[in-house]
Amino acid sequence: MASQQQPTTRYRGRRRLPKLPSRRYAAVVTSAFLGAGVVALAAGAVIPESAGIGGGSSDPTAQAMAVQDRLNAADKANRSNNRPAAANAVEQGKPDVWLLPVPTKFEITTLFAMRWGVMHWGVDMAAPCGTPYYAAHAGTVVLARMNGGYGNEVQIDHGKGLETIYGHASKLLVHEGQHVDAGTLLGLIGTTGYSTGCHLHFEVNVNGEHKDPMRYLLDHGVDIAKRIEEANGGTVIS
Repeated sequence: MASQQQPTTRYRGRRRLPKLPSRRYAAVVTSAFLGAGVVALAAGAVIPESAGIGGGSSDPTAQAMAVQDRLNAADKANRSNNRPAAANAVEQGKPDVWLLPVPTKFEITTLFAMRWGVMHWGVDMAAPCGTPYYAAHAGTVVLARMNGGYGNEVQIDHGKGLETIYGHASKLLVHEGQHVDAGTLLGLIGTTGYSTGCHLHFEVNVNGEHKDPMRYLLDHGVDIAKRIEEANGGTVIS
């Protein structure tokens, strides 16, 4: 019985795609060119010519990255004048709100107590030099300069005889006469004046009388030791 051999199919050269009807082919090509033109016009409207090196770039990816860099820089600049996002911006503007002077991680190194035979009238919050610190309460800056042992110091008058003091800054970011809200950036922690390390010295005075800052703020909704603020949803127990 003769064997039946299946026909062998072999690849012979490149395969050709079926040819589109001429009218349909013309419509597809026209749509493709129109779509590319719209995309190019949109990119030109969004991406500035100066995004590339030397005043221009033909690389859309490089241009998009340059635009994003500018947006990130603008966002960073806007954030630099206020507390971190954890601070409630609505609450900051209220005159009765109290907030932590240092809302980030710190270590309490000296309390409102006798030290080396003399009274230490504030609380010291140690953090790396350059750490931002903020106004604890709304008021007017009455001093923002170098002041003896306090180093670079900020004093804020809150009215009715109430005053807060912030000492030893590496840099001051407010000026005398400026109104500040609770949470306004005042300066950067440093070790200027009579200081043995990077920290913020914080005082509260009422009618010229020194108050324990930790106790005073605790009575006003801020627990310095636990870094809790009632204004931002914390529960403070006096």
